[in-house]
Amino acid sequence: MSHASSQAISFFQALQQEIIDAFETLEPTARFEKTEWEHIHGGGGKMQVLRGNVFEKAAVNWSGVHGETFPMDDAKGPFFATGISLITHMKNPHLPTVHMNLRYIETATESWIGGGYDLTPMGCVYPEDKEHFHKTAKKALDTLDPELYPRFFRQAQEYFFLPHRGKERGMGGIFFDHHHSGDFMQDFALLQTVGASFLPAILPIYQKRQSTPYSPEDLVVQSKLRAHYVEFNLLYDRGTKFGFSSRGNPEAILCSLPPSASW
Repeated sequence: MSHASSQAISFFQALQQEIIDAFETLEPTARFEKTEWEHIHGGGGKMQVLRGNVFEKAAVNWSGVHGETFPMDDAKGPFFATGISLITHMKNPHLPTVHMNLRYIETATESWIGGGYDLTPMGCVYPEDKEHFHKTAKKALDTLDPELYPRFFRQAQEYFFLPHRGKERGMGGIFFDHHHSGDFMQDFALLQTVGASFLPAILPIYQKRQSTPYSPEDLVVQSKLRAHYVEFNLLYDRGTKFGFSSRGNPEAILCSLPPSASW
């Protein structure tokens, strides 16, 4: 395992625990349940799932796996991949779903980073929440390069899109893939910056909205929009495709789906 891979693993595992600790502050008693798993070819992961009063379901997962054949079309040969992936599905429809994924991938000939995060309201839309979410991302990325946020924002618009419904799945965010500057430490700084900005982007929204009253009608809308989220994850999400193609843990891959949805 390379020094870069070891650094990435340590960072992702620490970030996983930081996010878990922060999410649990919103829950009176519920705590994440941990499941460790081994990959068929080597490595494995740690799946952590929370079911509580605020988070109907939240998953914060880490994995580090390797194999002899890269499972997607964008590289070939042996590979190592490590990353963190999380999703929240909230009981209260006034609290939006949030997703984040950060990853480092290494092959025999190249390495790159990817990921980002995005916000998806489930029927209750607050423009000020969108403004806060995006301002936080922009402020963080601007410390590295003012050109990053506009580019990653556009890439999120393109990626988090449901072609069959002709719409974005939510309020957007930031997204990047195959990012390779030629300097690992520069790329690692980008991973660290995005990871550090995630909790400041979402926690104030959850803290502000968690006691907002909601109606049965709000839950109906939430359930229908959750179905759109399922459609994206199963049809278009690259992480889902990579996970299944590399023979990852099905439970860890599919825990991104909501506990219920309706069509």
